[in-house]
Amino acid sequence: MKIVSQIVKTASCSVDKKIISKINYGELILVSFNRNDDEKVVDKMIDKLLKMRIFPDENGNTNLNLEQMDGEILAISQFTLYASFKKTNRPSFIECLNHENALTLYSYFQEQLSKKYKKTKFGVFREHMEISLINDGPFTVILDSEEI
Repeated sequence: MKIVSQIVKTASCSVDKKIISKINYGELILVSFNRNDDEKVVDKMIDKLLKMRIFPDENGNTNLNLEQMDGEILAISQFTLYASFKKTNRPSFIECLNHENALTLYSYFQEQLSKKYKKTKFGVFREHMEISLINDGPFTVILDSEEI
């Protein structure tokens, strides 16, 4: 599982030119699953996501987590995070979890993240979405389940 997290001043997700989700200060996260992921991996990644101390304290040091900042989350499914260009110029998605299992795991991710952090909004799985954001910093980090 991979999560790309960006600190944002604001972010929104539109489908068919209509805004379906919008947040103010917090994190825009892009979420992807690979063939080896399961609910245990999702639980571990949610825990890490919510404990990350990536927000500045009063001295400007990255020392605070999302809850301490009273921030929001906008989570977007993005299978392309597992694209591979090894030996090719065209992306291969062989490492991605198939869409049926990814939908099941993403639904579990939505349910668990919403339970653990109420200020969470989502995009729509397998929809063409337009994401707008004002990145703050910019500050972007990548969480990879194989590294935590």
